[in-house]
Amino acid sequence: MSTGLPEKPASGVRSMNSVLSTLRVFEEVALRQPIGVSDLARVTGIPKSSVQRCLVTLQQAGWLKVVDPERARWGVTMKALTLGLRSAGEQDLRAVAGPVVKRLAAETDETALLGLRDGEEYVIVAREDTTQVVRVVQEIGSRVPLRATSAGLAIMARLEQAEVDELLERDLTEFANAPVPDPDELRAEIAQTAKRGYALHGSSSWYRPHVASIAAAITNAAGQPIAGVTLAVPQTRYDRSREKTLAPLVVAAADEISRLLAAS
Repeated sequence: MSTGLPEKPASGVRSMNSVLSTLRVFEEVALRQPIGVSDLARVTGIPKSSVQRCLVTLQQAGWLKVVDPERARWGVTMKALTLGLRSAGEQDLRAVAGPVVKRLAAETDETALLGLRDGEEYVIVAREDTTQVVRVVQEIGSRVPLRATSAGLAIMARLEQAEVDELLERDLTEFANAPVPDPDELRAEIAQTAKRGYALHGSSSWYRPHVASIAAAITNAAGQPIAGVTLAVPQTRYDRSREKTLAPLVVAAADEISRLLAAS
């Protein structure tokens, strides 16, 4: 029976489905990067051939790139990250913080990372590498739960207790094949971080046990913790005695970036 309404052409329906599939693929890459075609097909339920077409389309548009050519793993580009920063109202973060992060890496000859809070996650937006052969590798654009990083805990140490409780209540049973610490353990670590003014590598050892890190939170003009700066050192090269030297430099870098953001 006719409804009297014009029917959508089949070609229009196919085009809409194609757009929705492409957006779904983009979202999953952003959440799970680096990720390959087979895993994307599994989590999206989209055929591998269609996933591949979506990836190529997004690559041609400048949103995605191959970040691991040997294993054909995909990740987002700086175009996507820049748009994310703009939507968060912190588009000047990388421009303001870049020279400070670069100086921190030069002063310590260790890898310095800049990251931004995105809800309950922490995303790396800039990295300055050490000149040493053995180094910490963290892909720009990679995302991890706040509680899995020293920078994330430094941010949480600046939040209201109610927001911290809400974040810790969210389910995160396993991550990176490692058991997640009990929320009470994390609360104790967050409290120590607030007292020290910076987070230590011990707070994130469950996530990356071979990496030592010292991190401090970056605040915006309103005093809200929005980002973090981290000094990441291979565990084999880290000596706890270095904390007295490195921690003040990390805190000073975070404070300087906070002041620059407030003045911009």
